[in-house]
Amino acid sequence: MWREFLRFANSGAVGTAAHYATLWGLVSIGSGPVGASALGAVVGAGVNYVLNYHWTFGSDLPHRKTLPRFLTIAVFSLALNTLLMALLTSGTKLHYLAAQVFATGACLILNYLASRFWAFQGNTR
Repeated sequence: MWREFLRFANSGAVGTAAHYATLWGLVSIGSGPVGASALGAVVGAGVNYVLNYHWTFGSDLPHRKTLPRFLTIAVFSLALNTLLMALLTSGTKLHYLAAQVFATGACLILNYLASRFWAFQGNTR
């Protein structure tokens, strides 16, 4: 399970890079950080699904089974991410990138456990 978690974290790093690049790009052209972060989370989730399905968990389940489960997890993660970004950037006036690092960390374990034991259950390496 440790090796699998490391694969998940590496896949997550690629998805997180896509998320942060989207966030930074949108904020740099004038978008608000909360909305930019939400869109970045959607981009990152797409990257994460592909990597987790094929590499992290080596799924052999059909996409019609894994994708709805993954999307459910992604929606909860998006809600948590957006809530934390709103609270941290407006409530505490934390810089948006620092707030995003905190929000990302808060979502990591939740996403791994839900992916491992529900979205891709029964087909892990």
